[in-house]
Amino acid sequence: MEYGIALGSNLGDRLGVLREAVGQMREAGMDVLAASRVYETEPVDCPEGSGAFLNAVVVVGSRLEPRALLRELQSMEVRLGRPAGHGFHEPRTVDLDILYAGDRVVREPGLELPHPRLGERRFVLEPLADVRPSLVLPGFGASVAELLRSLVSVEAPLRVVAGAAGLIP
Repeated sequence: MEYGIALGSNLGDRLGVLREAVGQMREAGMDVLAASRVYETEPVDCPEGSGAFLNAVVVVGSRLEPRALLRELQSMEVRLGRPAGHGFHEPRTVDLDILYAGDRVVREPGLELPHPRLGERRFVLEPLADVRPSLVLPGFGASVAELLRSLVSVEAPLRVVAGAAGLIP
C-alpha cells in the first residue's frame, strides 16, 4: 500500500535526523517511492521560543497495515530521540505522521486517515504537493495542489533548505 508520511524536526541535527528516519524506513522494509524537498518552517502552535522546523514528506510502499505502520513509526521516533509520551506541540527531535494510506479511510482511537488536519497546514501541503500534486484524498474533494492553492494560512512562507536528494541517505 502507498503511504504518505510527514517528517518534522526542530531539535538537534534536524536534517540528519530526517535522513536517519528515512534510512530507518528503508531498513524496516519500506520502499521509498518519492521524497519532497526539505523546508524550514516557523513553529505552529508550539510554545513560545520553539525553534524552526525542518519539514518534508516521503511516499513509501509498505505491506504493513496502517496501525502496524503507526507503531513502527512511533518506535522510530523513540530510537531517534523523541521520548515516548511526548507532549503535543512540544519541540521534538522527530515527528513522523501518516498522512494517508492509499485510498483507505481509517477512524480509530489514535489513528485517523487521511490525516484530518493535513489540508490546514502549509508545512504539510507544500511538501506533499512536491510528490503527489494530483492526489485527491477521500473526504477532501480537491487535489493536493488545489488544496495548497486555496489554503488561507497565517504561516510564514516556507524556505527550501534541501532538494529531495538531500533527504535520501
